[in-house]
Amino acid sequence: MKKTIASLLAGTAILASGQAALADGHVEEITVAYFLEWPLPLYDAWANGEFEEAMGIDLNWVSFETGTAMSAAMASGDVQIAVSQGLPPFVVAASAGQDIEVVDVAVTYADNDNCVVRSDLEIDADNASELAGRRVAVPLGTAAHYGFLRQMDHFGVDLASLEIVDMAPPEGAAALSQGAVDFACGYGGGLTTMLEYGNVLLTGEEKTELGILVFDVISAPSEFVAENPDLVAQFLSVAQAANDRWNENPNDEMLQNIADAAGMDLEAAQNAIATMGFPSADEVLGPVWMDGGMAEFMAGVAGVFVEAGSIDSALDDYTDRVNAGPLTEASAN
Repeated sequence: MKKTIASLLAGTAILASGQAALADGHVEEITVAYFLEWPLPLYDAWANGEFEEAMGIDLNWVSFETGTAMSAAMASGDVQIAVSQGLPPFVVAASAGQDIEVVDVAVTYADNDNCVVRSDLEIDADNASELAGRRVAVPLGTAAHYGFLRQMDHFGVDLASLEIVDMAPPEGAAALSQGAVDFACGYGGGLTTMLEYGNVLLTGEEKTELGILVFDVISAPSEFVAENPDLVAQFLSVAQAANDRWNENPNDEMLQNIADAAGMDLEAAQNAIATMGFPSADEVLGPVWMDGGMAEFMAGVAGVFVEAGSIDSALDDYTDRVNAGPLTEASAN
């Protein structure tokens, strides 16, 4: 597992050296990374062309399977804004020296990210110690990876006893269905499929009580944010307006746009988005998130990865990896 994470970090560091600069006044198009099967209110704004109208440029939306792939694409200059990147993959990249920043919270989803144990094993929270020696599919460096580490620590399962296989959630779900792994961790559509073949050890509420927070961020290369602060603020303004619309008055037209953009049928989108939360700009700018809490949580995530041997070291401080400037500007307009 450590070797795999190290290779991801090495690739990210190399790519970071080639990060392309895009200065204000010279940007005609940006590429935005997003996840399929991950329904967010801002997809409604995407469907309605609100981002292009507000920003005055074209947006090229490209789907990814993991947040680690998003980090690599930002490092190479192929992606300027990543929507709903998991905090753990962000922390992995930042800890490796990649110059990226969190500019907003995209979504919270304690019930939409979890580990699922194959039903025939009859293992639950009461006998979770029986997971020792088992084979598990985990998308390394992601929010699901962090949650997996915390849950194994909580249940006292020795990581060295496990055979950990790096798999994106859809692959992990397929492996679980075929009996190729004993349990699998993931999110979104992958998790939905996993649940057809097994059970979770902890509910979202139980994880939250243990301090296993699960949220995604909107992130971007620091250089891009520094050279295009107004552009980033405009993007966040549109995204937050869509969140506000959904929080205040969700409707079928919005849901259909969201489902279409996420590549989901209406029922699946409804079921998934019902497990998600979309904090307002004021909430994100407050102490729980960007005004101190997020940087502290990043340090905690990094500490877990270091202790597990997944990364070599953590940054001394993650405060400068959180940039509240664009969101502050967005909320003031």
